[in-house]
Amino acid sequence: MPLKIVHTQSAPAAIGPYSQAIEAGDLVFVSGQLGLDCQTGELVGADLNAQARQALANLKAILLAAGCALYQVAAVDVYLADMEDFAEFNAIYEEVFGAHKPARAVVAVKGLPKNARIELKCVASRK
Repeated sequence: MPLKIVHTQSAPAAIGPYSQAIEAGDLVFVSGQLGLDCQTGELVGADLNAQARQALANLKAILLAAGCALYQVAAVDVYLADMEDFAEFNAIYEEVFGAHKPARAVVAVKGLPKNARIELKCVASRK
């Protein structure tokens, strides 16, 4: 099964030696997304709300480029710079995903690239 690189101008370019996403058969593996503006490559703001919404929008844009939608997401990994942001993130996440509830892990990390407050990645299935 050949792997296919997914790239879209509607999400920020990778800030390292990796792809925005990789298609492997019916699965799409989206790399970690920060709250970066796709035009400037900079964080959209210092607060969790702005960064989380932008990171989720970036994730959605990459999924769309791979022919997927949010309802096809099977698992999400979330990395928070401060676990105090957990409740606020949950509210945003629920607003974006609605009734769809993928498997999920949320962990606190010591730091994230560009001093971001949040990073998230996902795996989606076309089936």
